[in-house]
Amino acid sequence: MVQGSRQWHEKLPFALLGYRMTICTSIGTTPYLFVYGTEAVISAEVEIPSLRIIVEAEIEYTKCVKSRLEQLALINEKRLTSICFGQLYQQRMARAYNKKVRPRNFEVGQLVKKRILPHQDEAKGKFAPNWQGPYVIKKVLSKGALQLADMEEKAIDTIVNADSIKRYYV
Repeated sequence: MVQGSRQWHEKLPFALLGYRMTICTSIGTTPYLFVYGTEAVISAEVEIPSLRIIVEAEIEYTKCVKSRLEQLALINEKRLTSICFGQLYQQRMARAYNKKVRPRNFEVGQLVKKRILPHQDEAKGKFAPNWQGPYVIKKVLSKGALQLADMEEKAIDTIVNADSIKRYYV
């Protein structure tokens, strides 16, 4: 066992091998099989031959080449299968995320406050205000984008994401 955290580089190849030989939920197969088209043979199987190693060792060279060509022909099918797994995984993650999201609907004419983001010039330290405004919503765009105007109905140049907006109550 490695003592301390200074020798992590000695255990990194073993961790990567373990990761590459573990089935990923998102693609439904191991990354090794996805890249090379065949399952990895661990060193213990070489020392203590498994049934798979014994069967492969006794195949003639021409049969081995034929079986490899058949495996290569099946790679596209395996990739399509993993793409389907990936899409299903993304749908499951989106469904789980969307369960917890509360929709925020803004309408033209509502009063809102805009968050001062850290990279903006208005952010002047930890005791500075976090919100600026009030502003009036001038136009509601798609995907949660808003165009704001100040209280004198003068439009602001930038389009603002609804995530950095909150309702302002007088």
